[in-house]
Amino acid sequence: MHNAMSVDVEDWFQVGAFEKVIDRGDWESLPSRVENNTDAVIDLFGAAGVKATFFTLGWVAERHPALMRRIADAGHEIASHGYDHKRVFTMTPDEFRADLRRTRSLLEDASGQKVTGYRAPSFSIDQRTPWAHPILAEEGYVYSSSVAPVVHDHYGWPEASRFAFRPLSDSALIELPVTVTEIVGRRMVTGGGFFRLLPGALSAHAVRTVNAQERPAVFYFHPWEIDPGQPRVRNAPFKSQFRQYSRLGAMADKLSTLLKAHRWTRTDQVVATLGERA
Repeated sequence: MHNAMSVDVEDWFQVGAFEKVIDRGDWESLPSRVENNTDAVIDLFGAAGVKATFFTLGWVAERHPALMRRIADAGHEIASHGYDHKRVFTMTPDEFRADLRRTRSLLEDASGQKVTGYRAPSFSIDQRTPWAHPILAEEGYVYSSSVAPVVHDHYGWPEASRFAFRPLSDSALIELPVTVTEIVGRRMVTGGGFFRLLPGALSAHAVRTVNAQERPAVFYFHPWEIDPGQPRVRNAPFKSQFRQYSRLGAMADKLSTLLKAHRWTRTDQVVATLGERA
């Protein structure tokens, strides 16, 4: 069983935790670390012999086109993460369609790859966006990995399926939710901050559990999560700072262990194997 390894490519100042304290208009003036951090992720995957999917912001691709080419040349998939990390439920349907088109054009021009996958910023496709999957299908996307079937203060669609499903009866589009695990009756996402903060054995257990059900796991993290030297945003709420900065120094080693413990591949290749299971 091969599992989907994915990276949400965004810079340290573009995360949802800081969207109320860092203005988008200030992004250009802040020190960018996304290129060096993403190169470090490419090296990490190379050492483990893993191919992965890089869900990338159009904003990043527009400013670092050579990085997109390096990702593609290393055999990884380039997929869309939207243009500038706006949550889907904050957009109108027309704005969402325009965001998809703008981002895809930037990613394809920079990487030379066809973009067929999408992940909503902050897993923001949920019950508030019944129009999102139809628009993705109309725009020619093969899959989305935009749903987190959990309860969370920033995202979550707990009623959604935990496993791959077809959200539309008239389309082959597949939604591949991020894998979740249960701890004392509460669902938690397998990846990102949860992976950094909690024992790695919990994520390993989650992967083994879904694999035992003949289902692929879906794991994600961000390049800034392996960067303990990133600038600190001192005016952010304590909870946001805790989520952003805790255990950054431990992340690379934890990832290396996880990469070696299971079989991983690109998200598009996992989707291609699902067949009638979705």
